[in-house]
Amino acid sequence: MSARRTIGTFDYVVIGAGSAGCVVANRLSVDPSKKVLVLEAGGKDDWIWFHIPVGYLYAIGNPRADWLFKTEPQAGLGGRALPFPRGKVVGGCSAINAMIYMRGQAADYDGWRQRGLTGWGWDDVLPNFLKHEDHVAPGTGEHHKAGGEWRVENPRVRWDILDAVRDAAEAAGIAKIADFNTGDNEGSAYFQVNQRRGRRWSAFTAFLKPVLDVRDNLRMETRVLVERIVIEDGRASAIEFSHGEEKLRVEVRGEVVLSAGSFGSPALLERSGIGDGARLQALGIDTTANLPGVGENLQDHLQIRPVYKVDGVRTLNTDYAKLWRRPLMALEYAALRTGPLTMAPSQVGAFAKSSADYATANLEFHFQPLSLDKWGDGLHPFGAFTASVCNLRPSSRGSVHLKSPTPEDAPAISPNYLDTDEDKRVAVDALKLARRIVAQAPLARFQPQEHSPGTAATSDEALLEAAKGLSTTIFHPVGTAKMGVDDDPTAVLDERLRVRGVRGLRVIDASVMPAITSGNTAAPTMMIAEKGAQMLLEDAKTA
Repeated sequence: MSARRTIGTFDYVVIGAGSAGCVVANRLSVDPSKKVLVLEAGGKDDWIWFHIPVGYLYAIGNPRADWLFKTEPQAGLGGRALPFPRGKVVGGCSAINAMIYMRGQAADYDGWRQRGLTGWGWDDVLPNFLKHEDHVAPGTGEHHKAGGEWRVENPRVRWDILDAVRDAAEAAGIAKIADFNTGDNEGSAYFQVNQRRGRRWSAFTAFLKPVLDVRDNLRMETRVLVERIVIEDGRASAIEFSHGEEKLRVEVRGEVVLSAGSFGSPALLERSGIGDGARLQALGIDTTANLPGVGENLQDHLQIRPVYKVDGVRTLNTDYAKLWRRPLMALEYAALRTGPLTMAPSQVGAFAKSSADYATANLEFHFQPLSLDKWGDGLHPFGAFTASVCNLRPSSRGSVHLKSPTPEDAPAISPNYLDTDEDKRVAVDALKLARRIVAQAPLARFQPQEHSPGTAATSDEALLEAAKGLSTTIFHPVGTAKMGVDDDPTAVLDERLRVRGVRGLRVIDASVMPAITSGNTAAPTMMIAEKGAQMLLEDAKTA
């Protein structure tokens, strides 16, 4: 084995160039006197399908773009193990995700504040959303602005079937609204997307690419595997990593920022001796900080995917089945940057309550003018739409932990889906609400027929079994290095995202969330990055 070579000393090292890390690296490198290094395990975004929006169909499940994680077999899903895509490229999941811009609900963040996390209420975090927003129609209100790095646009394709779905949802009591991002997202609307003129707008494209070549103090290394954070005298002092066969090391005089995501960050903490002492000892890892909450508190949005056949209306299934339409789609995209190639996986959303037990919407529908058995498979050979629906605030909690101390080994991911009676009840109620929407008059002319789970599933017991078979992740893992107050024994971080018991180390990504947000998690993750970088710089001034 070759000796480990030190590549230099930096003020800040950011581990991970994903949705959070790109924001953090941009903000920390504004000061030209501070040297910033970004270490990214994935490769460059030099593939066309990272940039054409519909490219997620080719990226998910492709080892060029996806880490190809899988969950452990899930008892709540009948023993099934689910594929769990994560972006293997600069920009991380923002390079392969659904591109949906969704902040969640004001009550989510107010709930964090009520846990004792000062500075994390809705009014506190809204300025961090706005700081980097570049909204296509900012208006004059308090909720949006233009001029930031993170582009938000309207979708560039519409489908008659989805307009009819919105009409049907309205007939079922779900009002049409103009904007999901004002703090209360109950209602239906077209999702707004992170695109610029019909191209995917990733965190790398927005935050790192424009500054990498103009800031001499900012450096990025790709395809490197971080093995551990070196803790000396209670402080994060160095990073050990590899590039191919070469063993490397970087010294840190300021802070290490861990932005490797809800799977990568707890795994790296554990490899560095930060976690539950007994668990680490069993793996042969010396404990540097005994924090039993590392890798616990995993939350995710489990989506149930009922499919409805339709007649007499265009869907992506029917378009794609006509070979002559495919070149027309490509020509439309090349000439106008419109049409099906600009599609996010879901175009219309609806937020609703599964029952009167909930004060705010606890369900999110992603209506799609297409259907397939699972992502990575071909489209069904018949016209159809999918009424994907997820429980926004699951009460089930899972975990992610090392299987071995070997950095190349994937961790054990166990979300523990449908573990609680409440989550089971919400799943059944969600399928009932989907049926109620589809049964409304505005969809009748398209003769919708339930392809899955099928009309034979009528009892609550049958619907729950159907949910177990139809469900898959919607790719929103959070919470595995949560922030919490001093007397919370499971808190990994304080409210300023500092790792407890270790100086000079913060986690800034989706893993810090104490509770999942009520919607897609990309925008909240970038808000956390904006706020986390701000706090780090504030603390550096007073150190």
